[in-house]
Amino acid sequence: MRIELFDFDLPADSIADRPCVPRDSARLLNFAPDALEDSTVSALPNLLRRGDVMVFNDTRVIPARLLGKRDQMAVEMLLHKQLTPETWEGFARPAKRLRPGQTLEFPGGLSGEILKREGPFVTVAFNMAGEQFLSALSQAGHVPLPPYIKRDDDARDREDYQTVYAARDGAIAAPTAGLHFTPELLSALQASGVTQQHITLHVGAGTFLPVSVDDTDDHKMHSEWGEISEDAANVINEARDKGGRIIAVGTTSLRLLETAADENGIVHPYTGDTSIFITPGYEFKAVDMLMTNFHLPRSTLFMLVCAFAGLERMKEAYAHALASNYRFYSYGDACLLTRSAA
Repeated sequence: MRIELFDFDLPADSIADRPCVPRDSARLLNFAPDALEDSTVSALPNLLRRGDVMVFNDTRVIPARLLGKRDQMAVEMLLHKQLTPETWEGFARPAKRLRPGQTLEFPGGLSGEILKREGPFVTVAFNMAGEQFLSALSQAGHVPLPPYIKRDDDARDREDYQTVYAARDGAIAAPTAGLHFTPELLSALQASGVTQQHITLHVGAGTFLPVSVDDTDDHKMHSEWGEISEDAANVINEARDKGGRIIAVGTTSLRLLETAADENGIVHPYTGDTSIFITPGYEFKAVDMLMTNFHLPRSTLFMLVCAFAGLERMKEAYAHALASNYRFYSYGDACLLTRSAA
């Protein structure tokens, strides 16, 4: 499909710079059967049904943006994917001046030897691993805010850019639909009979990459590591068997569920990489509803929601959101989508 089909005008002042406080006071555009309904995230217990399952991505964002130097040259590295306990792949700037064998120095005694460079990607073997590396990263790294947030990260982002249920270190971007949840909202959902289940997808740098081709067939998705436990798969499948709906909280949860599902919609335990790229025409197998934020024009995420709810309906919804002053992107508002019957 032509990328231009997924374009729309977005004023800069529609991009949220900070999240709502409290988190669940964010607005929620609900795709009701016959209309678009303006609501709030805190109303979710009234919008869902007893027996539904909400599937959350419990990845934890690491401070993956490193500012250091090679000799006297300033270098920025955005970690992308862990390859071994010591070795990471990431984006570097300026990458063209980096060579294998060179050493990058970062604050707090953290350093890494460049093993390989391909375009903007570098593979670096660090001098630390495991908890020691994460501790050093906590001191030296910066919160990897998306590039459309035009400011430096600060101490507040360390909490804001993390879900309240984050459990497993490894993401370089937050599963942003999950940022809207508070402990109180999670308790209210449980009390209303909505089951909660966690899976893990470590969001990688591909979430930041623009689509630089003219046709979706020519775009290559970067792989991300995910895991669905046997217990999680069983809970999801049993709920579906009993008539419950599977609600993915965020596109990352949806992508992993669809990766692990067979043609009958049964979700299987899964551990490994996924590079699934969902565009209109994809036949969804596992997910009935999707809670997600509002996405970039011409992005793979906007293509995914158009595949899920219908291209024309999503364009209508985004036009409504813009006219109604919804806040866009990572710290913005959300929508609750129902899978298109088409």
